[in-house]
Amino acid sequence: MMDSKSLLAKALPCVRETGQWIQSAISQVKSGDIIYKGTNDLVSFVDQQAESKLKEGLSAIFPEAQFIAEESDSNYDEVGSGYYWVIDPLDGTTNFLHRLPIYAISVGLIHNKQPILGMIYEPNQDEMFYASKGNGAFLNDKSIQVSTAETLATSLLATGFPYYDFSYQDRYLDLLKELMQKSHGLRRMGAASIDLAYTACGRFEGFFEANLKPWDVAAGKIIIEEAGGRVTNFSGGDEVIFSGEIIGAGPIFDEFLSTLQRKWFLDY
Repeated sequence: MMDSKSLLAKALPCVRETGQWIQSAISQVKSGDIIYKGTNDLVSFVDQQAESKLKEGLSAIFPEAQFIAEESDSNYDEVGSGYYWVIDPLDGTTNFLHRLPIYAISVGLIHNKQPILGMIYEPNQDEMFYASKGNGAFLNDKSIQVSTAETLATSLLATGFPYYDFSYQDRYLDLLKELMQKSHGLRRMGAASIDLAYTACGRFEGFFEANLKPWDVAAGKIIIEEAGGRVTNFSGGDEVIFSGEIIGAGPIFDEFLSTLQRKWFLDY
């Protein structure tokens, strides 16, 4: 049986080193280097080279695992029960390209389509969030827990706005109206991995977003769970990594989920 805690310890330096390289490259990116993969879906050589660095380092550590990675056009429809590194080499590319210091590397390892370890590294603050199954969650070697807030009324929430698929915009805006009135407020950071990491350590009480990819959530899911929180899809099911939707929180989870469901599943 693979030792996820030991593997995590070996993988952390690779992720941190790649994050520090990303920081060193920010001044080298010019407007002509930006590629549009789709509407508001940007990429640069930094994303691509960071992914190559991560793949090289992680392959050396655990060659048995395959890869699901954002910049490799990974086809995850046929993912099996084996081990897969799930990589977003630069989550928050738009922030990065606009010099907004909110972006991160997100790396998870899944087995049987569920994460067994996760790492999220935010290089601007030099913050490494990480967890392995059954061993707790940490921020820079200090144990973290989700917020103890028990109601939406005492909660600060995070989400992500639709930026290329606007088919669910009406239900989303209706949900935002209700959450604005029931909470301390909502924040949109522009990087799902950071939203998940901040929920795990209690800076946010909860996070939800739709239309996400496996590399957006694989690491954050296990970090929140190991920090004592709950993570499901919008129906309350355990399939999150490949569902495209996620909601995570601590003690407010039931109230948060029921509020979301009342708006999300209306017939618009």
